[in-house]
Amino acid sequence: QVQLVESGGGLVQAGGSLRLSCAASGDILRINTMGWYRQAPGKQRELLALITSSGRISYADTAKGRFTISRDNAKNTVYLQMNSLKPEDTAAYYCKAPSVWVVGVGRVDYWGQGTQVTVSS
Repeated sequence: QVQLVESGGGLVQAGGSLRLSCAASGDILRINTMGWYRQAPGKQRELLALITSSGRISYADTAKGRFTISRDNAKNTVYLQMNSLKPEDTAAYYCKAPSVWVVGVGRVDYWGQGTQVTVSS
């Protein structure tokens, strides 16, 4: 069994910063791409950033310039550094690992449970 557990969310004032973490654990052989998404109330879940195991990164326009994704392959952990936060960044933030190679199972898609980020004005 594999779990993705996010942490680092919370309440922050506009202009502040937060660093989210997502740690994958379990019978993992390897993880290819990991990514961050968010979902605000009443809105669809949107992609923010992706990072491959080799470090190739892509950002959605929403995240460019203020958010930075990084990864520690040895710890199966992905991070999202968020700076200059705005009230419209308020959402539940989720990590996803769409290509987790699991012992005895093969390739599986996993989501974390989400962590809430609230930005006050």
